[in-house]
Amino acid sequence: MASGKVKWFNNAKGYGFINEEGKSDDLFAHYSAIQMDGYKTLKAGQSVEFDIIQGPKGLHAVNIKDAAAAAAAKAQGQTASETARA
Repeated sequence: MASGKVKWFNNAKGYGFINEEGKSDDLFAHYSAIQMDGYKTLKAGQSVEFDIIQGPKGLHAVNIKDAAAAAAAKAQGQTASETARA
C-alpha cells in the first residue's frame, strides 16, 4: 500500500488527484475509491494510504483510506491480538 497527500479534490465533480510520496506523478482519485463511512470526500493536504492501478488514461488511486484512521485501526488490531494472546 502506497502513501501520499491529496493535491486537490472537487466534491461537486467527485474526483481529484493524489501525490504519492517521493514521486512526481499525479494519481487520479474518484470518490467511489474512498474507503470511509458517510460522505466520501478528501481534503487538500490530507495524508492518505492507497493502492495503485493502471486506468484507461493513467494511474488511479484505489482503496483510499485516511492515513490517521488507517494507523488507528492497525493499532487497535494489534492491541486486540496482543490481548487475545495474554
